This record gives sequence, C-alpha cells and structure tokens, in this order.
Amino acid sequence: MGLCVSAFGLAVVALAFRATTRSESSEATVRPDLPLAKAAVPARLFPAQAAMPPALKPQQVPIELLLLQIENHVRLEQAAAESFIEFPTQALLRGKTTSPFVN
Repeated sequence: MGLCVSAFGLAVVALAFRATTRSESSEATVRPDLPLAKAAVPARLFPAQAAMPPALKPQQVPIELLLLQIENHVRLEQAAAESFIEFPTQALLRGKTTSPFVN
C-alpha cells in the first residue's frame, strides 16, 4: 500500500515538474496567432505614486512620544508579571493588561 501511494506521489510530482519546465517554443506552436488589443492605459499592479486621500496620509509622530508609549507598555507588562508571580491565578494568567498595545 505504501509503495503504491509513493509511486502515485512521485508521478504527480513528475507531472508538476514537467509542466513548470516546459520550453516556450512548445507553447508557441500550440497557441494560434491572435491579434492583441493594446490597452489605452498601461495597467500597473502597484503604481509608482499611490494617490491617498489627505485624511488617510500617515502623520509624523515624534520619536519621543513613541518611546514614552513603549516605556509605559513595558512598565505595565512588568507590573502584571510581578502580580502574577506574587499570587498566581488563572484569571491573572489569562487576563489582559491595561496597556493600549495588543499583547
């Protein structure tokens, strides 16, 4: 049974490998020559400059403010850890801290 499953898996992998390594010349003979319509505007998946509404543009936040928020978060997490070490309960283990960051 294991030998049959292994042989089947090998066949599937061989077919997938053959499909990905086909040469371009074999595909060209299969496809008929059709006239291609040119697009009026070149399509781009990611435009060079994405237009954002002014309300959604990111605003510059001072680095000091970010550092203060991180320090406050660390203090709150340390306080929660210390309270759990002093008196470990299931509620303290599963509870969330008062930090605004998601932990």
